[in-house]
Amino acid sequence: MSSSSSIEAEAIDHADRSGEPVREAVVAGDARARTVVLTGKLRCADEEQAARVRTHLPRHIELSRAEPGCLSFEVTVTSDPLVWRVEETFVDEAAFAAHQERVAASLWGRQTQGIERSYEIR
Repeated sequence: MSSSSSIEAEAIDHADRSGEPVREAVVAGDARARTVVLTGKLRCADEEQAARVRTHLPRHIELSRAEPGCLSFEVTVTSDPLVWRVEETFVDEAAFAAHQERVAASLWGRQTQGIERSYEIR
């Protein structure tokens, strides 16, 4: 006798601690689906690169937060004006992959190509 199982997930919307709306995946049985978390830094080599980041970052954040499966998306400048802290959370690997594809083809992706990124994905 063989059995097959499928995992059904649904997205739920709620507010985080700051009141911002977020979307989470809930797997049948109320267990959380595996989320993808990216943390790290974006390091500009010079002021010209930093100016490009400052110019294009607001729209990049807006578009990223609007993506299906984006739970949180924060990019904040550090005490070093050439370095930004990046923290992203996506509902699952598919949502994260879709985000990466969109970014690669975006104005942000083109304008920040070549800027050093050091990220950890878990």
